[in-house]
Amino acid sequence: MDGAARAAQAIRDAVTTTEALLDPTLVAGVVEAAAIVSASLRGGGKLLAFGNGGSAADASHIVGELLGRFLHERPAAAAVALADTAATLTAVANDYGFERVFARQVEGLAREGDVALAISTSGTSANVLAGVEAARLRGLRTIGLTGGSGGALRGAVEVCLLVPSADTPRIQEAHMVLGHVLCDLVEQDLLR
Repeated sequence: MDGAARAAQAIRDAVTTTEALLDPTLVAGVVEAAAIVSASLRGGGKLLAFGNGGSAADASHIVGELLGRFLHERPAAAAVALADTAATLTAVANDYGFERVFARQVEGLAREGDVALAISTSGTSANVLAGVEAARLRGLRTIGLTGGSGGALRGAVEVCLLVPSADTPRIQEAHMVLGHVLCDLVEQDLLR
């Protein structure tokens, strides 16, 4: 397959995966997730978002949209991306192990009324699962973005937004679509 054919196929696959997000169950899930985040923010809570690699970047992107603005001017929304501080990540990884990098931050930063947004394309990342468990132990509401079978994350979170694909790049692209929809819905609610 030449470069043009490969590129066209990748774009077709991305479009197909994005169209699959129109599944009514997935649409209802993102609406529910947005309502959970909005209720937390309105009540003085915050969003704690985390993931590894591309999922860490997605968490940072979503947090940036909430702290800044998505489409409209509004007060900043309280949100923290747990992978954004290299010093914290490396200190916790060095002292407690990489599996604890998110859990330890949740233990220190989470308060009742907060929401944890865990992102893992496979749903099997040990440190993401540990972060979710720490959040659940503190009474946080939990939302997961995953793909494929959903792995253990699927059953560990209250609301699971599962992209129906096993292809990591397509899952990550779809996660950003869902992240933008989530931000739009939250912003609209906060503007009411």
